[in-house]
Amino acid sequence: MSTVLQVNIAVREQTAVKGVGTTGINKQPVTHPVAVTAPGPKGSQPPEKASGLAGDEIWDLRNHGGDEQAVYAYAREDYDWWEKELGRQLPGGIFGENLTTAGIDLHAAEIGETWQIGDTLVLETTFGRIPCATFQWKMGEPRWVKRFAAETRPGVYFRVVTPGNVQAGDPIQVLDRPGHGVTIGESFHTWIHNPADLAGYLTIEGLPDSLKAEIRQRLRL
Repeated sequence: MSTVLQVNIAVREQTAVKGVGTTGINKQPVTHPVAVTAPGPKGSQPPEKASGLAGDEIWDLRNHGGDEQAVYAYAREDYDWWEKELGRQLPGGIFGENLTTAGIDLHAAEIGETWQIGDTLVLETTFGRIPCATFQWKMGEPRWVKRFAAETRPGVYFRVVTPGNVQAGDPIQVLDRPGHGVTIGESFHTWIHNPADLAGYLTIEGLPDSLKAEIRQRLRL
């Protein structure tokens, strides 16, 4: 059975990363139901409203948050893989995800796939997580950005289709798969390693408009 193991909310902290200051990457689990709604376009809200989860905070408003990154999920199975690679324990939330999942392959999900979580919440996959300097600082691992990018385990960002509550133990059900075959894992790998192939992604329904704009910029289209 596919489930939400943890729901994680930011505890703000200061980072030594140049130009960042306050960060919300430090996520800690909560046991109560959390309301999830669309936060609005990226950069249009204050930090406490930039996430889709009530009570969460996002401070790097240029790179994170907004409708197309309203919720971030990471799988316990991928944490277990990284634990073996790094030789250390990794509690859920340390990667900055809102939802720690179990029993579902996040990276096999297609872009634009819809999931129901719990009774009413419906989310739609948008893209994988591109690692940043704050993530490297939080992990304290040398060359972490490159190491994370080299693996096809980015986790998944979602937009909110139908608002609802989420809490630990909620079941996850895949409602619809578009059928175009472009998965989160494949698109992440292409983004990092084969950017010239990104032009073919511009016709994918469900790919965020901001990413399409960035693809055009990268490829000078």
